[in-house]
Order: sequence, then C-alpha cells, then structure tokens
Amino acid sequence: MPELNATELAARLDVSKARISQYVSEGKLEGCFSGDGRARRFDLDKVAAALGKGLHPGQMLGNGAATKRAIRELDGDAPPTVPTTKAPRSGAPLDAKDPDRYELARIQNAEEDARRKRRDNQRDEGRWVLADEVQRQTARAMTQEVAQFEAVLRDAARAVADRFGLDYREVRKVLIDEWRKHRGQRSAQLVADAEVAPMTEAETAAQV
Repeated sequence: MPELNATELAARLDVSKARISQYVSEGKLEGCFSGDGRARRFDLDKVAAALGKGLHPGQMLGNGAATKRAIRELDGDAPPTVPTTKAPRSGAPLDAKDPDRYELARIQNAEEDARRKRRDNQRDEGRWVLADEVQRQTARAMTQEVAQFEAVLRDAARAVADRFGLDYREVRKVLIDEWRKHRGQRSAQLVADAEVAPMTEAETAAQV
C-alpha cells in the first residue's frame, strides 16, 4: 500500500490533520512513518493496526468513533461508508444498527458500574454520612453555641451597666439586638454563598 502524507492520512481516517499530529506526538503512531515534518510519510497498514489497538475507550466517541470506523473499513471488517456532503450534527442519535451505538452503551454501562462499586466501597469504609443527620447535629451544636454567646452578652451588659452607671436592661437590649441583627445578615450571606459554591476538587474526583 502506498505511503501517505499527513493530509492524505487524515482524509482516509476521517479525522483532522491536527489529530494526526496529536497521534504522532503521543507516540500512538510510533514505527508507522518515516521522515519528519512535511516529508513524513505514513504506512497505512501500520497506522490502522496501531490505532486499532491504541484508541482509549473514551476516544471511541466523536472523531475517535469515525477513526475506528475508518480502521474497520481499511481492515475489510466493514463495508465502506458512503461519503456525505454534510456531516451529522454533534449529539445526533446513532442508527439502531450502528456498531458504535452498542459500544457507546457498553462504555456508559461500564462507567456507571464502576461508579456504583466505588460508592459501595466508600460507604463500607465509613467515608459517607447521612446528610440529614449531619444537618441535625450541626444545628444542635450551633444552637448551644448561640445560647452560650448570648449568656456572655448578658454578663457583659451587667458589667458595663455597673461600671458606667447605666441601666442594665437597656445595655443588654442594645447588645442582644445588635448581635441578632448580625446573625440574620450573616445567615443570609452564608445561604447565598452556599447556593453558588462550586464542587471541590475532591468532590469532582469522587464522581459519585
């Protein structure tokens, strides 16, 4: 089979020329070409064999799916596809008989199964807690802390009143009113912050 330049190879594999350069830089086409730069020529048989083994499951989607389909055609495992003047829109549903439809479903099922097993392992290791129980215990602890702080404010009001000859009830009212005003404002701000808070790196990595 004649050797092809990068543009010709990209056309045969139904991918962009940039994707061919990416395969080369990633070492996926090691031993499949000779020369460098514009003089680089690819052996199509070796490329088909290398990519047939080297494509990651995630690359079977998008351009990767087209590459895999082109490789099957080169190997004679599937009839050539009829070129179209308009590429299918991204996200279009696959035909029921399209082999990539089965592969996509298999990959999605495998990923979901892996996530489910990871969740089970984390639960068994005690890394998970019930959200409603955490909320209940946290609210209880915060209520106790607020009560303790308001007791401190009452004691402070008594000390200020005695030292400066002021009315204790008036001093206590001022301190308690200011404290509760601050609590309300702070609570509203924390709720607003929580609604727009992004997931942490650990939460994103968990993929639960």
